[in-house]
Amino acid sequence: MQGIYWLALSLTQGLGPTRIKKLIEHFGSAERAFQASLTELEATGMRAVSAQSIATGKSLELAQQECAKAVEARARIISLSDPEYPPRLKEIYDPPIVLFVKGSVEVLAQHGIAIVGTRHPTPYGSGMAERLSTDLAIRGLVIISGLARGIDTASHRGAVAGKGKTVAVLGTGIDIMYPKENTRLTEQIIAIGGALITEFPVGTPPTPQNFPIRNRIISGMSVGVLVVEAAEYSGTRITSRLALEQNRDVYAVPGNVTNKNSWGPNTLIKQGAKLVATWEDVWEELPTDIQVALSSGRNESAEPETASLFPDDVTAPHEKKILKLIKPDESTHIDQLVELLENEMSPSEIFAALFELELNGKIRQLPGKNFVKCF
Repeated sequence: MQGIYWLALSLTQGLGPTRIKKLIEHFGSAERAFQASLTELEATGMRAVSAQSIATGKSLELAQQECAKAVEARARIISLSDPEYPPRLKEIYDPPIVLFVKGSVEVLAQHGIAIVGTRHPTPYGSGMAERLSTDLAIRGLVIISGLARGIDTASHRGAVAGKGKTVAVLGTGIDIMYPKENTRLTEQIIAIGGALITEFPVGTPPTPQNFPIRNRIISGMSVGVLVVEAAEYSGTRITSRLALEQNRDVYAVPGNVTNKNSWGPNTLIKQGAKLVATWEDVWEELPTDIQVALSSGRNESAEPETASLFPDDVTAPHEKKILKLIKPDESTHIDQLVELLENEMSPSEIFAALFELELNGKIRQLPGKNFVKCF
């Protein structure tokens, strides 16, 4: 079982992905590295503590313990040498040596797009993330994000709502759900054929340094990265930079220039990122072979509503429902709309529809989140 040796190397103190790859190249396989003597190991230039851990069998012992923990967490471990390892992720400079996977392993090889953004989005940002992810998931793209609060959560929910597939890349061990309020969401992700993945050992807590590290996996697994809202100094900025370094396409939803969360996407657009208003803006940039592969498995008879930034002559069904509740001579508060439509629409869908109606000149927003219909 080659995987146990890869896992053992990943758990060896002082060895990172780059050193491990060089070590395996030197010995020819992960297993042969464990057959080498202490002198042979130290001759490769590795630290003494690393060589001793491998030579004494301590690393293998740790790997066996980790396998038992993974089984208890109902997770699989796949190594860089396994055929199930995400093919796009192998292309990056420093792919994780092993991945812990809960849910579908097959989904990791499917075409996906990352949707990322701030943990503190505006209603517009949440609405756009959720609707775009729904539209793209319905058309066969796997939605990849980081399960964080805000845009990440909205993106995963959008994929679930569209009955598509989504992959959550964790900054914790596979058994630690963070944030805890997304536990139910992770169950839904797995139930619809998606997956949770992480490179961190079982039991790893959500320490701050883990999240920037996992961002390379989010971008590395994707054909492109879509940024919805992000401040100037944020993890999303790191992800978009990694995407460019990994030769991935970068997309961005433009935002209000007076909002600090618009700095990220608006700057990316200035630098050449593709402006995204609807799912078509992403679709038309995909390589032809991916478009063909996705189209062949799509049900053309069930075209969904789409998120949009621009006016449309035909009012979408969600917008029609809201328009019926808003009067021209009396203001309607947003909380009232959420309460009246709670069985038909999510808050993010209501926010997105209100934005569209206001942009199209069909309603007007008054102070205090009150709305009136325009004559």
